[in-house]
Amino acid sequence: MASPGKKSYPLRIDPALWEQLQRLAANDLRSVNAEIEFLLREALARRGIRVASAREEGGQGDPP
Repeated sequence: MASPGKKSYPLRIDPALWEQLQRLAANDLRSVNAEIEFLLREALARRGIRVASAREEGGQGDPP
C-alpha cells in the first residue's frame, strides 16, 4: 500500500529492465520503487525541472 501523500500507479515494465533496476537499487541500498523515483527525479532535473519531495513541502514525517 502507498504511503500517505504518495500516488500509487501500476507500472508494466520489461523484465530485463526490471532486473537492471533491481541490481541498481540493491547497489544504492534502495527499494526498486525508491530507485525508480530517484531516477525519475534525476531525469527531470536534467531537463531543468525540480520536483520538491513531500518532506521538502512540509509533508508527513517532518518534525513539528
